[in-house]
Amino acid sequence: MNLIGALDLATKGKIYLDKKNIEHLRESELAQIRGRKIGFVFQTFNLIPTLTAIENVMLPMMFQNYSTKERKERAKKLLKEVGLENREDFLVTKLSGGERQRVAIARALANDPEVILADEPTGNLDSKKGKQIMSIFKKLNEEGKTIIMVTHDLEMAKEAKRIIRIKDGRIWKDHQK
Repeated sequence: MNLIGALDLATKGKIYLDKKNIEHLRESELAQIRGRKIGFVFQTFNLIPTLTAIENVMLPMMFQNYSTKERKERAKKLLKEVGLENREDFLVTKLSGGERQRVAIARALANDPEVILADEPTGNLDSKKGKQIMSIFKKLNEEGKTIIMVTHDLEMAKEAKRIIRIKDGRIWKDHQK
């Protein structure tokens, strides 16, 4: 996931993002591309503990020059979409693991990225909330977004159009519906 998201550089081979070899880009250029084009849902959330749910969702938009009004409106809409409209003013440290997961998902969608990289995005959610998140991902995919999800949850994996199984660092099976 770190390679796909341009967080790490490859030790072998080449990775192209927008037809550019990322090895040749400066960190500031990579950061701009990541901020505009890639939404990350980290397994460990990576939320800022001193910020509220809405502030965490608003944060990535600051770096893409959204106005304060636009950031707040979009963050409220995203938190409502993940079922957290009543928790937006809570510090993330006061939220449950499942609520933090949904804040992380809302934050990943903040800049309307072309690609969403989701590492175990439903791992901390009950089955009902997990299905809700998968429904959001399906809708985004139908709108043309690419969703790359890493999961051990076979029920969630069944929802995907394509499943690539990796074993010992290599592609083991590749199945498309």
